[in-house]
Amino acid sequence: MRLIPNPASLDLVGSGFSLSSNTVIACPPALRAEAEMLAGWLRPATGFSLAIVANTREGDVIELGLSENLGHEAYILEATPERVSIQAGDAAGAFYAGQTLRQLLPAGVFTAQPIAKVAWMVPGVRIADAPRFGWRGSHLDVSRHFMPVAFIKKHLDLLALHKMNVFHWHLTDDQGWRFEVRKYPRLTEVGAWRATTRLGHEYDKRDLFDGIPHGGFYTQAEVGEIVAYAAARHILVLPEFDMPGHMMAAIAAYPELGNLDAPAEVWPHWGISKRVLNISEETIAFAQDVLSEALELFPSKYIHLGGDECPRDEWVESPRMQAFMRAQGMTDEAELQAHFMKRMDAFLSERGRVLVGWDEILEGGLAPNAVVMSWRGEQGGITAAQAGHDVVMAPYHTTYFDYYQSEDRANEPLAIGNYTSVEKVCAYEPIPANLDPAHAGHVLGAQCQLWTEYTPTPAAAEYMLYPRLCAFAEAVWTPKARRDADELLKGLKAHQHRLALLDVAQRLMG
Repeated sequence: MRLIPNPASLDLVGSGFSLSSNTVIACPPALRAEAEMLAGWLRPATGFSLAIVANTREGDVIELGLSENLGHEAYILEATPERVSIQAGDAAGAFYAGQTLRQLLPAGVFTAQPIAKVAWMVPGVRIADAPRFGWRGSHLDVSRHFMPVAFIKKHLDLLALHKMNVFHWHLTDDQGWRFEVRKYPRLTEVGAWRATTRLGHEYDKRDLFDGIPHGGFYTQAEVGEIVAYAAARHILVLPEFDMPGHMMAAIAAYPELGNLDAPAEVWPHWGISKRVLNISEETIAFAQDVLSEALELFPSKYIHLGGDECPRDEWVESPRMQAFMRAQGMTDEAELQAHFMKRMDAFLSERGRVLVGWDEILEGGLAPNAVVMSWRGEQGGITAAQAGHDVVMAPYHTTYFDYYQSEDRANEPLAIGNYTSVEKVCAYEPIPANLDPAHAGHVLGAQCQLWTEYTPTPAAAEYMLYPRLCAFAEAVWTPKARRDADELLKGLKAHQHRLALLDVAQRLMG
């Protein structure tokens, strides 16, 4: 019996609970949605349509309740022959207790069709559980390769199974704009579609393209549907609109946003385009208009504005940008980018939101309210935390799942490079060893990243994510003292059977 992620404590306490068609789920009105979700998870494989009642009874019951003594997302689950008792600090805690209950049952509970002659037993246990970090995230790039709504929902279901609570949705980049903006229809009419796609790595000497148009975008109705689907699973959707670099798709749609008179196209290459936004009042107004529509759909406190990998060549060569810098007393182009990010930070702050950016936003002066997502290693996060800023750790060397999973690259799908094994993820520690305890509280948590330059389909994405995401989930949920990399690796091999029953296109462990 290995739960993924491992709970804070688990004790065996005797005989367990037998789930049957007569079992009922008892809950207060505040947990009705979580009870219905649990009944829905159990129904397909067992064939049991468990009744949901307001009042508990003596036996054969799964009882959900709320306790003021438990914190956010925390729960206690006890299984005896008479009942499964769940006490939670809030609805999220009850939801996670339900996910734990699924894993306590035989693995067949994850199938979509009824299974005959299975004893649906829950071991006699007492589990007291709560997350180590409040931010447990998964980033997915849908700009390089568009991913359909059905896959996004499946991904959210799998995040919820592993008690992850942030879905970082990378919606815009040089290779495609995926978010419908009604004020600027050309963003999706033009910016969501590229004529062809680069084959192979960008550093290959031959320029080869597939000649196949690629694109797609999410309507505002679809965005609202996905946000609601995530919320029901206690997942925050963090949208990312990457700017002022990585904006070639937007410049292709509205050339006046750029710095050159030459037309642009939605980029068919990988890597970093040198076409970036100009920093003018008109461009800032455009960016704020985009965010105004986004804020209507995304209730998230946090809004990600990228800020990474922004070449400054065009600003150096632009008389307009150089004149603006002189007028503002700026000494270099890093300050120009910082000026843009500070304007966006103020815009979001006035609306009760918080700007999140990759660690390049530290350059030229950090916006006062910004949260730093540290990807170029851990030093950016350490610097930000020591300056009093909140941080999400996302170091490429451990949390980038577009990297190869084996050193035997000939037998792996094409990846961007480097190597991140599941063993390496199992050993990941989100709090840097050289971050002093006084500032460690600024680390909100961590997240794993999947960039999709070389991941063209949902099945390819799942292969890169699993089982590495399962190991990562333990890094951000389980107390440090309860983590054991070798024991987790053994548990993951068994857990892969559950994933197979959920039709996850995973990389099988040896």
